[in-house]
Amino acid sequence: MKNIFVAIVVGACITLPVQAQSSSELLVTVNTGNPQTQGMALVLATAASEQKAVVRVLLCSEGGQLAIKGKESVVLKPKNVTPKDMLQGLIKNGSKVEVCALFLPNSEWKPADLIEGVAIAKPSDIAAYMLLPSVKTISY
Repeated sequence: MKNIFVAIVVGACITLPVQAQSSSELLVTVNTGNPQTQGMALVLATAASEQKAVVRVLLCSEGGQLAIKGKESVVLKPKNVTPKDMLQGLIKNGSKVEVCALFLPNSEWKPADLIEGVAIAKPSDIAAYMLLPSVKTISY
């Protein structure tokens, strides 16, 4: 009887799709000013969001420039969108986007300069989020 149960469980596992069976969360930290690197980070964040992951984006250092009103970014092929366009798409789809707590105080920018949908991160909140077992982190 035990062998039959094991065979059923193994058979079920083999036929399950590769896609994750439970929700997962992704924290994407963008530190670079390089448009292609920013773009790749946001392409992956968007793909994860499309696969039903909860996506949170943290913009630090040069990556924080993506959150500034009036700052344009480079159009990237093949989809002819900018990293800022991708970031705004994530915001529109419900992703939480924040600038690092050190970004504004160490730049010429003020909170009013942030695009709609971008908040200022609290280090204790980010740390607690990173420590959740369901959260994966990537940094660019």
